[in-house]
Amino acid sequence: MQVSREELLHIANLADLNLKEEEVENYLLNLQDILNFANIVSKAPVENLTETIGANDNYNVFRKDEVEVFEDNELLLNNAPEEERNMFKIPKVL
Repeated sequence: MQVSREELLHIANLADLNLKEEEVENYLLNLQDILNFANIVSKAPVENLTETIGANDNYNVFRKDEVEVFEDNELLLNNAPEEERNMFKIPKVL
């Protein structure tokens, strides 16, 4: 697939890029290289492949939500900018 100068300028406009006239030819070559590589990758033979990299069957893996008692509340509340009734006091968020 060949990219025309007009297509490149349209893409640059959509991406809000201000290309200088001397940069257009360089961008055309770079975009063409990227598209050629994508074409090569899309044609790679993947039939009968059993191995994959980075894919696994794990999804929505969550840890169990458990309440843990912190033994030293005084030490914990030392980090609070303000405390009230043995809790952190924070500004209201509306």
